[in-house]
Amino acid sequence: MNSQQFVAALEAYVQDAATDATISVLQSPPGRRPPQARRERSAWYNGLSAQDQAQVRSVVAEATATTLFGMLAVLDGARVVDDEKGRFELFHTGGERTLLNPDGIDLHDLLRRADDETG
Repeated sequence: MNSQQFVAALEAYVQDAATDATISVLQSPPGRRPPQARRERSAWYNGLSAQDQAQVRSVVAEATATTLFGMLAVLDGARVVDDEKGRFELFHTGGERTLLNPDGIDLHDLLRRADDETG
Protein backbone atom coordinates (compact mmCIF):
# COMPACT_ATOMS: atom_id res chain seq x y z
CA MET A 1 0.00 0.00 0.00
CA ASN A 2 1.29 3.44 -0.90
CA SER A 3 0.30 6.89 0.38
CA GLN A 4 -2.40 7.48 -2.24
CA GLN A 5 -3.94 4.05 -1.66
CA PHE A 6 -3.92 4.69 2.09
CA VAL A 7 -5.73 8.00 1.73
CA ALA A 8 -8.26 6.47 -0.68
CA ALA A 9 -8.91 3.65 1.82
CA LEU A 10 -9.41 6.17 4.63
CA GLU A 11 -11.90 8.07 2.51
CA ALA A 12 -13.92 4.93 1.80
CA TYR A 13 -13.62 3.03 5.06
CA VAL A 14 -13.47 5.90 7.54
CA GLN A 15 -14.83 9.14 6.08
CA ASP A 16 -17.65 7.76 3.92
CA ALA A 17 -18.47 5.02 6.43
CA ALA A 18 -18.75 7.60 9.24
CA THR A 19 -21.10 9.71 7.14
CA ASP A 20 -23.26 6.68 6.29
CA ALA A 21 -23.31 5.49 9.92
CA THR A 22 -24.28 8.94 11.22
CA ILE A 23 -27.16 9.23 8.74
CA SER A 24 -28.26 5.68 9.55
CA VAL A 25 -28.43 6.53 13.27
CA LEU A 26 -30.39 9.68 12.47
CA GLN A 27 -32.87 7.68 10.41
CA SER A 28 -33.29 4.88 12.92
CA PRO A 29 -31.45 4.97 16.25
CA PRO A 30 -30.12 1.52 17.14
CA GLY A 31 -30.79 -0.32 20.36
CA ARG A 32 -33.81 -1.22 22.43
CA ARG A 33 -33.86 2.07 24.30
CA PRO A 34 -31.83 4.73 22.49
CA PRO A 35 -31.08 7.85 24.54
CA GLN A 36 -33.79 10.50 24.46
CA ALA A 37 -31.56 13.01 22.68
CA ARG A 38 -30.87 10.51 19.90
CA ARG A 39 -34.60 9.77 19.52
CA GLU A 40 -35.35 13.50 19.34
CA ARG A 41 -32.70 14.05 16.66
CA SER A 42 -34.14 11.14 14.71
CA ALA A 43 -37.67 12.53 14.88
CA TRP A 44 -36.36 15.92 13.74
CA TYR A 45 -34.35 14.42 10.87
CA ASN A 46 -37.17 12.15 9.70
CA GLY A 47 -39.52 15.15 9.67
CA LEU A 48 -37.31 17.03 7.22
CA SER A 49 -38.01 17.21 3.51
CA ALA A 50 -35.83 15.08 1.22
CA GLN A 51 -33.97 18.24 0.17
CA ASP A 52 -33.26 19.19 3.78
CA GLN A 53 -32.15 15.64 4.58
CA ALA A 54 -29.72 15.87 1.66
CA GLN A 55 -28.38 19.12 3.14
CA VAL A 56 -27.88 17.44 6.53
CA ARG A 57 -26.02 14.59 4.81
CA SER A 58 -23.85 17.16 3.04
CA VAL A 59 -22.97 18.84 6.36
CA VAL A 60 -22.17 15.49 7.99
CA ALA A 61 -19.99 14.53 5.00
CA GLU A 62 -18.12 17.83 5.22
CA ALA A 63 -17.57 17.36 8.96
CA THR A 64 -16.16 13.87 8.49
CA ALA A 65 -13.91 15.08 5.67
CA THR A 66 -12.67 17.96 7.83
CA THR A 67 -11.94 15.57 10.69
CA LEU A 68 -9.98 13.19 8.47
CA PHE A 69 -8.10 16.12 6.94
CA GLY A 70 -7.13 17.34 10.42
CA MET A 71 -5.94 13.91 11.49
CA LEU A 72 -3.81 13.56 8.38
CA ALA A 73 -2.41 17.06 8.93
CA VAL A 74 -1.33 15.94 12.41
CA LEU A 75 0.37 12.85 10.99
CA ASP A 76 2.12 15.06 8.43
CA GLY A 77 3.29 17.54 11.06
CA ALA A 78 1.31 20.40 9.53
CA ARG A 79 -0.66 20.60 12.79
CA VAL A 80 1.31 20.28 15.99
CA VAL A 81 -0.25 18.41 18.90
CA ASP A 82 2.69 18.20 21.30
CA ASP A 83 5.12 20.60 22.95
CA GLU A 84 8.11 18.68 21.58
CA LYS A 85 6.94 19.22 18.00
CA GLY A 86 7.82 15.61 17.33
CA ARG A 87 7.32 13.82 14.04
CA PHE A 88 4.86 11.00 13.42
CA GLU A 89 5.89 8.18 11.13
CA LEU A 90 3.17 5.98 9.72
CA PHE A 91 4.13 2.60 8.28
CA HIS A 92 2.12 0.00 6.43
CA THR A 93 3.43 -3.51 6.97
CA GLY A 94 2.27 -6.12 4.52
CA GLY A 95 4.43 -7.76 1.91
CA GLU A 96 6.95 -5.06 2.73
CA ARG A 97 7.22 -2.18 5.17
CA THR A 98 6.31 1.16 3.60
CA LEU A 99 6.52 4.63 5.16
CA LEU A 100 3.24 6.28 4.18
CA ASN A 101 4.13 9.82 5.20
CA PRO A 102 7.74 10.41 4.15
CA ASP A 103 9.14 13.92 3.79
CA GLY A 104 7.73 15.46 0.63
CA ILE A 105 4.39 13.62 0.75
CA ASP A 106 1.61 15.27 2.71
CA LEU A 107 -1.29 12.91 3.26
CA HIS A 108 -3.68 15.79 3.92
CA ASP A 109 -2.83 17.25 0.50
CA LEU A 110 -3.57 13.90 -1.15
CA LEU A 111 -6.98 13.97 0.51
CA ARG A 112 -7.67 17.51 -0.69
CA ARG A 113 -6.63 16.66 -4.26
CA ALA A 114 -8.96 13.67 -4.29
CA ASP A 115 -11.75 15.81 -2.80
CA ASP A 116 -11.16 18.57 -5.36
CA GLU A 117 -11.41 16.06 -8.22
CA THR A 118 -14.78 14.74 -7.08
CA GLY A 119 -16.32 18.10 -6.29
